[in-house]
Amino acid sequence: MDTQIVLDNIFIFIAAVLVLLMQAGFALVEAGLTQAKNSANIMMKNLMDACVGILVFGAVGFSIAYPGAFNGWFGFAQFGVADFMSQDVDGLVPSVDFLFQAAFAAAAATIVSGAVAGRTQFKAYLVYSIAITALIYPIIVSWAWGGGWLSEQGFVDFAGSGLVHMVGGVAAFMGALIIGPRLGKFKDGKPQAIPGHSMPMAILGVMLLFVGWFGFNPGSELAADLAVPIIAALTAFAAAAGGASAMVVSWVILKKPDVSMAGNGMLAGLVAICSGIGDMNVAGTLATGAIAGSIVVVAVLAIERAGVDDPVGAISVHGICGFWGLVATGLFATTNSTGGANSGLFAGGGAGLLGTQIFGGLAIAAFVGVTSGGLFLALKAAGILRVSREEELAGLDVSEHGSPGYGANLRLHIDSAGKVVSAPVGDPAFSVAPVVEVREPISV
Repeated sequence: MDTQIVLDNIFIFIAAVLVLLMQAGFALVEAGLTQAKNSANIMMKNLMDACVGILVFGAVGFSIAYPGAFNGWFGFAQFGVADFMSQDVDGLVPSVDFLFQAAFAAAAATIVSGAVAGRTQFKAYLVYSIAITALIYPIIVSWAWGGGWLSEQGFVDFAGSGLVHMVGGVAAFMGALIIGPRLGKFKDGKPQAIPGHSMPMAILGVMLLFVGWFGFNPGSELAADLAVPIIAALTAFAAAAGGASAMVVSWVILKKPDVSMAGNGMLAGLVAICSGIGDMNVAGTLATGAIAGSIVVVAVLAIERAGVDDPVGAISVHGICGFWGLVATGLFATTNSTGGANSGLFAGGGAGLLGTQIFGGLAIAAFVGVTSGGLFLALKAAGILRVSREEELAGLDVSEHGSPGYGANLRLHIDSAGKVVSAPVGDPAFSVAPVVEVREPISV
């Protein structure tokens, strides 16, 4: 076998491992930015996203995403991955190709977890995770990376600003909108702060995601060539520009340099650069990342003021900044990754690519909005979407999984008066449990 083929396969395997590591980053960000009483539930959802992502995407999702010759809208090759055990190939072996793509599918699914944190039944989340991994995400992927109708239009999305992050971000918006806000989040229509329990945990998660992105973007080159270090360096530039920009903008708007905004700004820069990173120079990359960092601060505040409760900012980071990434490609691309002669608007290529990118983003948003929205409405109609008031107050760690994320003998709550209280772990009915007010400050 050719040495280059071996190197390509080893490289994509390492990239897949880095993308799978992002599940740990997502889990830490989401747990850190939400209440301690829901931390184990967050971890369980991310754990199952990885499990479901591998099993369900392997069973049906991969063949929908990459069906071979099809009508451009929907195709299905077979159950399972064709020639999975084969090593006699002129390119990527099917097993490593599947592993890399399954890691992407799991990443798209887990974006929703934080947006619906603290009030969603676990079984409902499992249904959602299966649906997005088996159908919603693979269909979108088939439109572009699978050779479907979007690819025929010249749509460019190198590493998934739209195909991965917008899919998760739009589904997160529909989930948060339909399930409604957490108890106590809005009072007389005005948003109230519900602080997360560990900012260090959240920022550690951001840094893990940053590291994982060096598998996400360079791995999307799908070969161990000299473009890989360039893509890696541009990834770092976008992250740095996004984080620094969000820090400055939050300082101006909030009068303090907000830590969570800076972290989300770094992620926003990473999300936005995914689309055009194969076709941008340093200046375009810095502009894409910096604008994404600014957008995410404004978007987080605007979405909250609109009455949508997104505890971790997933809608803004992945949905809105994913769309911005598609637009940025139409503005700043210096080549066209489809091999055509078009470049972005600011590189003298006219508005053609920009129009294609905007149209593609709107098509993704429409399809995911309708399908995921329909799913969440069906789960709500079935009465299995949201936990009860008592379960939400008690925390999902205990009510959904039977044990707290922290400690063995105490679980923490916020009662109807907004006080931090404790109750025995053995009493699942918070409403009848004896409560004792905790007088010292406690993070929940």
